[in-house]
Amino acid sequence: MADSETSKEITVENQPVSTQEQESKRGATIAIIVAVVLVIAIIAGIVVLSLQDGGTVTKVRDLFIILMALMTFVIGLALVILMVQIADLTNLLKNEIKPIMHSTTDTVNTLKGTVRFMSDNLTEPVIRLNQSLAGIKKIVQLIRFKK
Repeated sequence: MADSETSKEITVENQPVSTQEQESKRGATIAIIVAVVLVIAIIAGIVVLSLQDGGTVTKVRDLFIILMALMTFVIGLALVILMVQIADLTNLLKNEIKPIMHSTTDTVNTLKGTVRFMSDNLTEPVIRLNQSLAGIKKIVQLIRFKK
């Protein structure tokens, strides 16, 4: 039996990789290649820019300053949106999730009471009756056996 389990484990481990895993690996490889090409392009741009005259460098510097200002604006806007979303989430937790949790707790407590009532008033008496009947049956069998 242990040999069959071991062979099953081996066959499971040797199964081919799914297409979804292959696609994710392929996507990761493409992302790494794009990142490497981008870094090489930035380094090449810096080298080419260092060989240019001062006027070109000044224009590129001004362009980067404008782009940095735009990115700062976009990041600030994203942070404001994030804070609004967090406020909505806390409002949702306070006003909707908390009452649902209280209702669920009340339901569970009611169910516990119902189960206890059923156990005390139905299940235990039936079990006691079955015990008594089994005892009576055994006594009857013993009395019949002696005859």
